[in-house]
This record gives sequence, structure tokens and C-alpha cells, in this order.
Amino acid sequence: MRKIRKAVMPVAGLGTRVLPATKSIPKEMMPVVDRPAIQYVVDEARAAGIEHIVFVTGRNKGAIEDYFDRAYELEVTLRDKKKHDLLAKITSEVPVAGSTSFVRQQVPLGLGHAIWCARDVIGDEPFAILLPDVLVKSQTSCLAQMVGAYERVGGNIIAVDAVPMERVSSYGVIAPKSREGKLIEMAGMVEKPAQADAPSNLKITGRYILQPEIWGLLADQAAGAGGEIQLTDAMARLMESQSFHALEYDGDDYDCGSKIGYFEANLAYAIDHKEIGGEARALLEKWCQDVDKSA
Repeated sequence: MRKIRKAVMPVAGLGTRVLPATKSIPKEMMPVVDRPAIQYVVDEARAAGIEHIVFVTGRNKGAIEDYFDRAYELEVTLRDKKKHDLLAKITSEVPVAGSTSFVRQQVPLGLGHAIWCARDVIGDEPFAILLPDVLVKSQTSCLAQMVGAYERVGGNIIAVDAVPMERVSSYGVIAPKSREGKLIEMAGMVEKPAQADAPSNLKITGRYILQPEIWGLLADQAAGAGGEIQLTDAMARLMESQSFHALEYDGDDYDCGSKIGYFEANLAYAIDHKEIGGEARALLEKWCQDVDKSA
């Protein structure tokens, strides 16, 4: 069983759900408390043992590449001002030289096409996909949990979590075949089913471990929903010849591609922040009390 060493992060999207903020800043660079959202996703990947990350970018995404580079002027200024804690913080988050790649998706043809753009860098080995819109807050990295499941059963792994049945029509959900604890053998996937037709309430979260045979399927995958090349369509074809398991991971996910999800993520990470957590929680409690009094 080959180790999961590489991950793909598709960051070419326009972020239309959080306009107008994303008119001037990539949605992945919008701050959650004190760091860009994408930093949390990179940290998750690193905690799972990922050695190389491929960012699939688009136009006006240069800020992401700059963020994961050295900022010499800032470092010199912090060093001269003897702000060593801040200097250590920004330098510790710079990737090791050669551990990141940036490839361009010139035309927005869908998630499946974005992933396919990373094929030459990933090569013929299993790899992870992390959608940077989604932050997963957990004691153990969500991807690390998935890698543990992969080391047990191999094949392809998808992260899932339970949602109320009345919300399944907003997500892709899995069709379970059998279950052993939190690990579920899959019979299929359904994209945004009606509640009455949903095979489960386990939504696909935006974390995947896939085998390299997906490349050939993505290469000739016809356009699907929205006229775009869909990753789920290629995965459904791969499922015909390979095993797929879903892992119901421990943790909470936040959709930072939506306004309310982004707001919720800021609250969740602020109240657990090691520097401002106590103050943030007190402010939130005070706000809630003031709202109750005015109601």
C-alpha cells in the first residue's frame, strides 16, 4: 500500500457566494481570526503527513502564492524591532522549499477539470484532495483520520458527516453498503437528492483520498451538472472497478464559501484561540445576553 504523500488543493474558484469581498481578495485568503482560511487547510494536510501540496490556481490568485513565500522586508522589519515571536510565527508557516507547486487552470471547467490539471505533478500514486472552502475543526486532523482509515482498507476514501434529513438536498450524499464503526463501505453517491430519495443523511465534506486511476477517467469525462466536468462523475465510474469507503470523521466543518459559514468559522476558531479565546467567548456571551434583553 503506497503512502499518501501528495495533496491537491483547487483554489481557482471566483468565490461568487461571498462577493463583494472576493472582488479584490481570493476567497481562500479571507482571514479566519488571525490567518487566511487556506492556512488551516494546509495545517490539516501537514498534520496528516502530506509532503507536497499542489495548488490549482486561476487568474488573480497570486496572493496565495505570495503568502506561501518568504516576506523578506517584513522579516527584516520584525527582526530589527526585536519582535521575535511574530517573526517565528510567520517563518514557521512558510513551506519547505520544493514542497509546493502551483499549476494554472486557465478555464473554469469544473472541479474535476481543476483536479486533472495537477496530474503531472501528482503522478502515478494515490493522493489526497482538500477543498479549501471547507475548514474542519477537530482534535485529530480530518485528513489524518482518513489516512488512518486508508491504511486499514486501502482503495478510495471520502470524508462524510451526518446532516438533518431535511438538508440533504443541498449536498452530495453517499449510499452505504455496510458499516464497521465510523468506516462505511459505499454502494454509490447521489448529488443533491430529494429528501424522499436520499440513500442516507451522510454528506460528502470535501476531503478525498483517490487512486491514480482517476486521471484516465477525468481525461475523458463528459461535462455533467452545470455543464462542467464533475469530480463525482469520475469517482462514480472509478467505483465500478475499485473499492470506496466513507469515513464519518470526528470534528465540525464550516463552509467558508458561504457568508454564514464563514461567520460561523470565525466564531468557532475565535472562542478556542489560545490568545483571545477567553475574551472572544465573553464578548459572545455578552452579545447574546444583550440580544435577549432587547427581544
